Amino acid sequence: MSIHTSRATRAAALALPALLLPGLACAYVGPGAGLSLLTALWGIVAAIGVALLFVIMWPIRRMRRRRKAAADESAAKVAEPPVDETPAGHTDESPRPGDDDRRV
Repeated sequence: MSIHTSRATRAAALALPALLLPGLACAYVGPGAGLSLLTALWGIVAAIGVALLFVIMWPIRRMRRRRKAAADESAAKVAEPPVDETPAGHTDESPRPGDDDRRV
């Protein structure tokens, strides 16, 4: 096993510098292709960023909605007058605010 491992290590050590030499590539990338590449890259980065933002914001929005609903519910309970009591200045014969004036 050690002979095969050392051969693989030697081959990788010789191949890596050859693959990393940029002088061997005779290629030209024009401005249109470069801008297209950058635009696509920024689009992908923006899409990933927005997706992560929505995943992070989901529980925060849910928590804020629950707190708001609880606050609205508690405010509604405080604002409602008790059903048994007659508002000040009203007798049993006079209609209560919000009651229908039509009597059946």
